Amino acid sequence: MKILLTGATGYIGKRLLPLLLEHGHEVICCVRDKNRFYFPEKASGNVQVIEVDFLESQSVENIHNDIDAAYYLIHSMSGADNYDELESISANNFKEKINKTKAKQIIYLSGIINDRVLSKHLSSRKAVEEILKTGKTPTTTLRAGIIVGSGSASFEIIRDLVHKLPVMITPKWLNTRCQPIAIADVLEFLMKALLNPKTYNESFDIGGSDILTYKEMLLKFAEAKKLKRYIYTLPVMTPKLSSYWLYFITSTSFKLATALVSSMKVEVICSDNRINDLLDVKPMNYHQALQKALIKIDEDAVASSWKDAQISGQFKGSVAYYFKVPKKDCFIDRRKRKIINRDRTIAKIWSIGGETGWYYGDWLWSLRGFIDKIFGGVGARRGRTSRHEIHAGDALDFWRVVYADKKEGKLILYAEMKLPGEAWLEFKIFNNTLYQAATFKPRGMLGKLYWYAVLPFHGFIFNGMINELVIE
Repeated sequence: MKILLTGATGYIGKRLLPLLLEHGHEVICCVRDKNRFYFPEKASGNVQVIEVDFLESQSVENIHNDIDAAYYLIHSMSGADNYDELESISANNFKEKINKTKAKQIIYLSGIINDRVLSKHLSSRKAVEEILKTGKTPTTTLRAGIIVGSGSASFEIIRDLVHKLPVMITPKWLNTRCQPIAIADVLEFLMKALLNPKTYNESFDIGGSDILTYKEMLLKFAEAKKLKRYIYTLPVMTPKLSSYWLYFITSTSFKLATALVSSMKVEVICSDNRINDLLDVKPMNYHQALQKALIKIDEDAVASSWKDAQISGQFKGSVAYYFKVPKKDCFIDRRKRKIINRDRTIAKIWSIGGETGWYYGDWLWSLRGFIDKIFGGVGARRGRTSRHEIHAGDALDFWRVVYADKKEGKLILYAEMKLPGEAWLEFKIFNNTLYQAATFKPRGMLGKLYWYAVLPFHGFIFNGMINELVIE
């Protein structure tokens, strides 16, 4: 079968794609930027990648009419302030195009909606569902609450809070109940609903076997990690303060924190479990979901992370736009060293950042990340999805990977921190020599002043870093 997969570079899409291929489907992946699409089996002949921006009605014409079903996995929760309007435009353009195809089904992953007063996030999900239903193609909506899996936004927030705070003074919404579901179960529902006539023109709630408060979820995570944690809730913390609390303690962006806080005040519990019997799925409990996620992290086998989405930082547009590092009107710190062992140096470069650190002056990198957070930037808490592999589009602390080729020995990072200009960090191996360049394109006089202010630290940081990269 030919399956259209939107959101193919997203958290769910990256995990769903290999499952579709395992079942023998031909998958047409819709992405906004081909340069951000990485899949080791893409040369197999069963994957086709097309660039589509669903906000542009002309762009959707790139989709072929000869498809059997389509997954709609597009969300913009932490993007622009008017993301609800953008999601409606995207859904309408998608629906109109699918109406012209041979598709027998649309599968949409939404959020659980069982409260009369909905957050902006959940209201937007509901509006998209209603738009898709007005099309002629049968729509199956799966509504999930908190998704528990390595790399999911909710899981990473829980992990950050438990690891960093032995004692938590928290807002009262931590007493709100929800029904978390393992990412493995979400994927099983998505797969088993595919081209199943029993699910056509139906909406289903999907959830795990436990109903817990957010406070209980935090404490059970602490128990799984054998950590003693104390949580006290206060009724005085406003939504804005709650958002700042999440923003400064966890790796989330402020916009995402605001959207999550708004949603977490609303109970998200399945109204019925009929789909479990319909598709013969037995969702695991919260403890089992945690264990699976923690194993993936320990094995460095995290398939996808919300942090790699563009909405996690300041990155806009195509990766290709940032690939060509400018030289004109730029300040550049260039250094080079003869390398002793090429493979060893490549391995070090490809492991930079995250838990590994920056090999020299890590406290200064951490300080820069903290300052960035204060000024509303991404900070350095995003880390990296894999400890040893990186690909174009990945987040790496407060950088974004714009080019990564191990064979060529070249890595280019673009800064997503708050800056009075633009910055790149480049590593390249040529003729047994490592070339390292930090490029800054200032924005006006403030940008030039910034460069000279940090210049004294460059000799310390960049010189020490390249020395560490070339030694055995």
